[in-house]
Amino acid sequence: MSGANDARADGYGRVYQASGDQHIVEHHHHAPEWAGPDSVRHPAVGRAPVVLRDRVGEMDRLRAAVEPGVGNRAYVLHGMGGCGKTAVAYTLFRHATQHAERIGLWVNASDPASLRAGMLAVAADRGATDAELTGARSGLRPAADLVWQYLDASDRPWLLVLDNADTPAVLRDGGWLRTSPTGIVIVTTRQAAAHWWPGAELLQFGVLPREDAALVLQDLAPHAGSMEEAAEVADRLGRLPLALTLAGGFLAHQVIDPWNLADYRHGLDGGTGFHPIELLDRGADAGTDSRQLLSRTWQLSLDALTAQGLPESTVLLRLLACLAGDPLPLTLLAGAELGTELHPSRVESALRGLLDHSLTELVPGTVRCLRVHGILLDSVARATPDDRRERLATAVARLLRAVLPEVPERGEQDPAVILLAPHVIAFLRRVTDWGAAPAVVEDAADCALRLVIAVHRSGDYASALTLAREALELAVRGLPDNSVFVLRLRMRAGRALFRLGRFEESETVYEEVLDDCERLLGPEDPDTLEACLRLALVMPNRGRLQESMVLKRRAARGREETLGRSHPLTLIARKYILETAGRPEADALPDRDEILATGPAVIADCIRATGEDHPMTLGAELNYAFALSAMGRPAEALPHARRALTGYERLFTPDYPLLLNARQNLSVALHALGRHAEAIEQGEILVDGRIRVLGPAHPWTVHAEELLHEYRNAAGSS
Repeated sequence: MSGANDARADGYGRVYQASGDQHIVEHHHHAPEWAGPDSVRHPAVGRAPVVLRDRVGEMDRLRAAVEPGVGNRAYVLHGMGGCGKTAVAYTLFRHATQHAERIGLWVNASDPASLRAGMLAVAADRGATDAELTGARSGLRPAADLVWQYLDASDRPWLLVLDNADTPAVLRDGGWLRTSPTGIVIVTTRQAAAHWWPGAELLQFGVLPREDAALVLQDLAPHAGSMEEAAEVADRLGRLPLALTLAGGFLAHQVIDPWNLADYRHGLDGGTGFHPIELLDRGADAGTDSRQLLSRTWQLSLDALTAQGLPESTVLLRLLACLAGDPLPLTLLAGAELGTELHPSRVESALRGLLDHSLTELVPGTVRCLRVHGILLDSVARATPDDRRERLATAVARLLRAVLPEVPERGEQDPAVILLAPHVIAFLRRVTDWGAAPAVVEDAADCALRLVIAVHRSGDYASALTLAREALELAVRGLPDNSVFVLRLRMRAGRALFRLGRFEESETVYEEVLDDCERLLGPEDPDTLEACLRLALVMPNRGRLQESMVLKRRAARGREETLGRSHPLTLIARKYILETAGRPEADALPDRDEILATGPAVIADCIRATGEDHPMTLGAELNYAFALSAMGRPAEALPHARRALTGYERLFTPDYPLLLNARQNLSVALHALGRHAEAIEQGEILVDGRIRVLGPAHPWTVHAEELLHEYRNAAGSS
């Protein structure tokens, strides 16, 4: 073969010339000319809000920022994942493009590659040439400078949204975040630290108000139920916009067996077998980004913290996930430790990381607190590996016990202790939901018992009863019937019922507890003797004084044999025996005079054991005064009643129940001595206090009013 061939190559093709037989195979791999987003003129959002609810003040501020002639400003919308920052940016974007005559530019800033590609696409939109873009992509010229050159030179005002900029270093290190006279920049981020955003105006976003949160559900699923039902579901979801959107999406798209809001609330409470987080994620569209799934969205922040050298933040958040979404006293975290995973010296930096990434927030108040959203806590708790749960729970129990006193003093409690109430109940619920070992559940139940005692001794008996019942309902799921913590919580419920004047219910509780203690623990066990004494205190109010006396003596004798005559627990029983002599029906007791004669010895033993001003001693003085007055010896009762009242006034607030009891005893002694004006003065204070503390219908309030009426009648006839 001979002759010449003409040939031409295009693009990446080549021309070969050869003689003889040749077999040539070529593979051409063509990189795409464009690797950026398909559009920067359209917001890349998962599910646009039907209506943006609430955010009125923020939207007014942002709408003013995109008015004609306004420029050179940057706004940072920050808050926890799922709080609706992108929804606000989307709504502003639509307003700017449809009503404010601005070009809208939307860039995904979640990672360096997406940010770079998106910003170069912005430059292309504003007129950058292919050659300039190629040079920027290849590193032959500064990419950020090119983008801002064309933004500055834009012939139309613009709004640039940098969405999901959760790693501010990406923006700062590349010089991507700037301002320009021709436009406005909006950044959405979880990163709350102000030092990342110099010169920008920061707008913080959180959960929605109750009514607006309910409207989000009704916007998405208008036929699912009433406004009040929507508000109840919204409360259950912590009014977090992402959770509301997912719930509404689920309700709106059920076809075969549509749910209503009541069904959904039942499902969130575990009624359908789904974990709440799993149920919420079912409301997402197919192929939804991780940011729109409650099971995954916060892991993005934790991954970022780990990349920043703060893996301890994940451990700390897992500790917090054992607790509730209510304000948590920061003092609880003092000494937080979990072996090599979380050293006490790293707790501060771990917490700072959570704060900076909007995974928690500080709450102002007299007690310094932090708060984590409940849905976030549920999500983190669900994702916590099984083999780490019990170790976390043990660490949390240790932290709670460090704040909750084992034997709290009577009277006003440390506010930090009272703030722990929802956290202790949440902790007990978490360990039982996890199916933790009985020893771990006992740790949590012990914390609950300490809390109930502290609340009871503060004088808030209604709350103590509620807490005791909540704790009991949870504890019995993870502990056997013979657990002392279950028995003690039952006794605490009985004590609260007694103080609330619900004597019949209290008596029933104590009879059942005493039977169980005798059967499970034995007749001489300390808890059995405690149940014995507590039942004895209720019985006189049910007309069972003789039986009460038998039980009181049994408790005193048992304690004296095991603990000694002057042990505080023995003195408590002896003090209550003395009080029995003051009961109106005590005339039937054959040894009433002998009981009264023990008064000085009981007081003396209390002084030796605890001191003159201790509540134990003051209680003995009070009971002795009560018995003396009842037996017609008011002159002898008066100095003891005054000492008790004066001592209690030094220790307690004016409405504390023990102080009111002392005031009643003093008024009775004064009345018996014919000092009616003083008796009326004390009686009026007593009635007002009883009404404030116990309410007008409580038996002790009614009795105080009867006494005051008697005093006034006596004064009028004298």
